[in-house]
Amino acid sequence: MIGRRALAGLALALAGPLTPAAAQEPADAPAAAPRPRIGLVLSGGGARGISHVGVLKVLERAQVPVDVIAGTSMGAIIGGLYASGMTADQLEAELVKIDWNAVFANRVGRPLLSQRRKEEDFEVSPVLEIGMRDGELRAPLGAISGRGLESLLRRYTLPVRAVHDFDRLPIPFRAVATDMETGQPIVLAQGDLATALRSSMSVPGVFAPTEVDGRILGDGGLVDNVPVEVARRMGAQVLIVVNIGTPLAPRETLSSVGGLTTQMINILTEQNVQRSLATLTPADVLIVPQLGALTSADFTRTRELIGLGEQGAAPLEARLAALSPGPRAYAAWRAQRPRGEVPTPPLAFIRFQGTEVTNPARFVAQLESRPGEPFDPAKAERDALRLAASDDYMRADYRLVTADGGDGLVFDLEDKPWGPHYFRIGLNLVTDFRGGSGFNIKISHNRHWLDANGSEWRNRVQIGQVPLWFSELYHPLNWTLGISNDWFVAGYAEVQRRDIDSYDRESGALRGTFNRKEARLGVDLGQPWGELGELRIGATQVFQRTQPDIVAAGFEGVDAPFTVREGGLRLGAVVDQLDYANFPQRGYRVVVETVAGRRRYSETAVRERFTRFESSGTAAFSWGRHTVNLHARVQRAGASSTATLAAAAGAQRLGRYTLGGFHQLSGYRAEQLDGDAVVFGRLTWYRRSSEPLLFTRGFFVGATLEAGNAWPRWGDADLGDLRSGSSVFLGADTGLGPVYFGLTHAPRGSTGLVLYVGRP
Repeated sequence: MIGRRALAGLALALAGPLTPAAAQEPADAPAAAPRPRIGLVLSGGGARGISHVGVLKVLERAQVPVDVIAGTSMGAIIGGLYASGMTADQLEAELVKIDWNAVFANRVGRPLLSQRRKEEDFEVSPVLEIGMRDGELRAPLGAISGRGLESLLRRYTLPVRAVHDFDRLPIPFRAVATDMETGQPIVLAQGDLATALRSSMSVPGVFAPTEVDGRILGDGGLVDNVPVEVARRMGAQVLIVVNIGTPLAPRETLSSVGGLTTQMINILTEQNVQRSLATLTPADVLIVPQLGALTSADFTRTRELIGLGEQGAAPLEARLAALSPGPRAYAAWRAQRPRGEVPTPPLAFIRFQGTEVTNPARFVAQLESRPGEPFDPAKAERDALRLAASDDYMRADYRLVTADGGDGLVFDLEDKPWGPHYFRIGLNLVTDFRGGSGFNIKISHNRHWLDANGSEWRNRVQIGQVPLWFSELYHPLNWTLGISNDWFVAGYAEVQRRDIDSYDRESGALRGTFNRKEARLGVDLGQPWGELGELRIGATQVFQRTQPDIVAAGFEGVDAPFTVREGGLRLGAVVDQLDYANFPQRGYRVVVETVAGRRRYSETAVRERFTRFESSGTAAFSWGRHTVNLHARVQRAGASSTATLAAAAGAQRLGRYTLGGFHQLSGYRAEQLDGDAVVFGRLTWYRRSSEPLLFTRGFFVGATLEAGNAWPRWGDADLGDLRSGSSVFLGADTGLGPVYFGLTHAPRGSTGLVLYVGRP
């Protein structure tokens, strides 16, 4: 597999023009000055570009005034923020606080998603998603979302949000991008600064490109990674050039597709770098920090990168100091370039733009930003996240604008070009290496925004050991009174077929094999609890027909087919704040459901009342790479005394709930224990590795201790009768779902190996 680090390196190493863009006129050089006009040129290189901050610290220590800045990719971001008035110390303080894993996450953090999106994670992995629009299947435009980066840049550039001519920034600035249609360099000298910086770092295949003034813009490193000529055209007479581009890789890294592709990009980029460096004169200063093996994906090593940048510039500090006009003139230069304050005007309006498929105005009552209140960038950022959590947008940005005589907040949204039909594919596979195995292929479909209220149609098909079809139509009622009051109605249907093995409780011997067909219908009235969870109440109907296939001698009362019909009311609630559905590292999840109604055994006309109570809970705690996961499950099914009638014996001999299998009482066969009462608990420890491959969140090594049992009736439950199981495993969270390879053991079960793909 191609490593995620290799994929990020493949593109983040890119950074802007083979020749300067003719479409953009340079800034006029100033009148004769007592000192040379100094230009700063910052190259691209992904995370390696963070080392530019260390170089800036040395420039400030040497009291070198910078008159113009030109940058590409990460060099454009650092250079643009410095040009906006941030100091090197301010840049360092901000960068070390960033959670880069969250910035480059493919979607909004899971705790912020609606419960519908969270539940989908338990069905099929969200990593691999394709879409359909206009009858065509389409794939995402980037492997990594740029939403988090856009949010950061928006926050940092708010003090200069009214500056659209980059010559009017505290330091005149240019960013270099690539026109992805023509391959020509584009020098960005005006517009929205945050958008310009993001465009310069639109790494193809990693970040989706941006569209500015009708052009599709990609990473500037494709054409000019060290924009020397751009700075000269801005009037610079002496250049300070910082080149931190990714060096060519050694032979041992060229044994994979990812390594070869990365090397190819680096070769092409290095060619334009060398052409730019060849134009430097003896008066120019070239700084090349020695970053060693640090790659374009090492964003989490921010402090180290800044330190190496500072070390790389320190030997040239005396030469740089020769460019200083002196302490008094330098202080005057700094005073003339103050960083503005973050504006907080009262909001005259809130608007949405950019989307053609959705109706974001439906969520306006759920936003924290409100007309008439002062602009709060933290609230605006959270509101943009809330909109992005719908999973409908490739971009969800905000801008503070002045229009119609007042200041207002505009949310700039860009629909996913591969929606509104979304498909995911998952896999369940299990083998015990002793002849026992099974598999299911899962395909989910979700059609968003059937109407202006945001109605959705969700389908899931499963092929394999347990054929299944599920469909739900979800319709918000638009009873929106606040962040948590958005009632909905949902109708659903499900059919499935599965084989059931029944085992002797004590010996574990197989007593019989049954085939069960089940259909379920229901309608719910529900209420989302904001980002916390949701509540549902509704009516449900269940039809089951169980056919004995093989029955052992002595297993009486189950030698003929029997059917069960159930109808009743269902009340369910879920609170879910896990950060990941698989291998969670933080958070908690609680699910509670109760059903009460009447049951009928068709062959005997026996009727009875029944109740069911089902609950489960999970909590995860982490320190460093270590995580402890606590999980508990309690299930109870009760019925009236008629349940003991011989006529209903067949149905009652097969318990409602089961226990057994990998991580469900490891060391026992899958569903070996059954009954109408189950108590189960599991303590899991796992450690996450630091080198995930492509389409994996990480590799894990872990172990479990498990205890539980199933009893025929709740009155039979006895904690002194709990059975135990345990496992040690290697795991990975992949695009097809979690994968485990483990060793299992149970004192009253067995010891064995298991390969499991999917959720145990």
